[in-house]
Amino acid sequence: MATRTESVRYWRAFINVALMLADAAMYIIAGATVLVLRDEAYAFYSPRMFFTMDLSVYLIMCAIFWVWSLRTVGVYHRHIMGDGYQLNMLLIKAMVVCWVIQCALNFFFGFELTLLSLTLAVFCGWALTVIERLIARYFITRSREKGSYAYATVLVGSPEGIGRMLKFLNQRRQLNYRPVAVCPVRLHPESGLIRPVSDPDRLHELNQQIMHNWGRALPVLQYDDHELAEHIVQVGGQTVMVCDVIARYSENYNTFSVRMESLGLEMAMLASAADTGNHEIQVRSIQGTTIITQRLAQYTLTAMALKRAFDIVISSLAIILSSIITIPVAIAIKATDGGPVFYTQTRIGLRGKPFKMYKFRSMVVNADELKKKLAEETGQTDRFIFKMKNDPRITPVGHFIRRFSIDELPQFLNVFKGDMSAVGPRPPLPEEYARYNQVYATRMLVKPGITGPWQVSGRSDLSAEESEALDVAYVQNWSVLGDIVFLFRTVGAVLSHKGAY
Repeated sequence: MATRTESVRYWRAFINVALMLADAAMYIIAGATVLVLRDEAYAFYSPRMFFTMDLSVYLIMCAIFWVWSLRTVGVYHRHIMGDGYQLNMLLIKAMVVCWVIQCALNFFFGFELTLLSLTLAVFCGWALTVIERLIARYFITRSREKGSYAYATVLVGSPEGIGRMLKFLNQRRQLNYRPVAVCPVRLHPESGLIRPVSDPDRLHELNQQIMHNWGRALPVLQYDDHELAEHIVQVGGQTVMVCDVIARYSENYNTFSVRMESLGLEMAMLASAADTGNHEIQVRSIQGTTIITQRLAQYTLTAMALKRAFDIVISSLAIILSSIITIPVAIAIKATDGGPVFYTQTRIGLRGKPFKMYKFRSMVVNADELKKKLAEETGQTDRFIFKMKNDPRITPVGHFIRRFSIDELPQFLNVFKGDMSAVGPRPPLPEEYARYNQVYATRMLVKPGITGPWQVSGRSDLSAEESEALDVAYVQNWSVLGDIVFLFRTVGAVLSHKGAY
């Protein structure tokens, strides 16, 4: 048992060392290539410190700064190594940090290296690292599907909750949680404290849930206030995942989590998409009273003004640069059936305010009249986002412009006007907005966007629940840097045509 425990605890260190070496190698290759091509591959003399630094030493030092920058922004955190979106954002942050460090380094020593060469070296190092990390992520996620490179996890909750969580983890192995044991618990009806499940029928039901949702038997641990944490460590557990029963922020959760965390175990639980995921939280103690304050930093006046400026710049460039495409498309649409070039539709925007959204018309003139009938035929009457393959309402030109998302280009006019943002949840129809529940309605606390989370994460291939959760999460996690990443990912999604119909 001890050998197995040691092996599951040290695989992350091995992977991180390998990734650090690979990241450093990418930077050295990029730096050497840039300096050779720009004829600056020579030893650097420092007139201030009176020494000469060999090119290889300089590149190794810069690579160390690159790895340090990656570590500073959190790239080597254990929950980031196999992630996509978070990793891309952090790589961009690291590129900026590294560029600043290298500028300061060259200024301090007085090296004769042009700013353009330095900038190109940092940028190319970032680009090669992105490619390297894509390859690494592919192997890591493939290994996780087979059960490797995942954190040994003990599930705590009711038999029903454990069963649901096992099914969820079985479908999403990229979340890197590998169940190694379960611990069924209940709340005592009178004291409200956590107690073990001892009913033989419920334990039998639990074993059935395990076999049905995970496919193989798992050890069942008996809950004990004082010894459960030790038992979890003994079975090699690294993470304790609370499925249900133990309510977050309750006294039960507070004492339970302290017992687990005091032995180095990590707590995990699924939360609502609208949960406090990206809040700045401060804890203050005033005269024996503890006050917890929280806020979302991206909703300050400065951040909002920056996002608006970003939208104006992006929309202006898009309108000008896309004219080479939009003008021929407009002519083709008009020539097809003589109908209008643009399709305007009332959509719901920021905080429930309606506006007119522009699109190139890709459907027949009476498309809205046919939508209700098609929704009934395809069983989508209760779905917020109506999508179907081989939609008979789409014209021949419409198929082409939808395939490459050209029909969305006129919406940059909405962005320029301020009705929409370049990035955000898609704007719903009034009848869709009227059916939003309390959680899903929070997606309207930001301006709707041309592209957004679900468009770059599978688009129409996503289930309703998945696309809705992505939109709600964006409200709490957006940033201008994140929006830039979404725009780059949108290009990839459009070129791949994945989920576009």
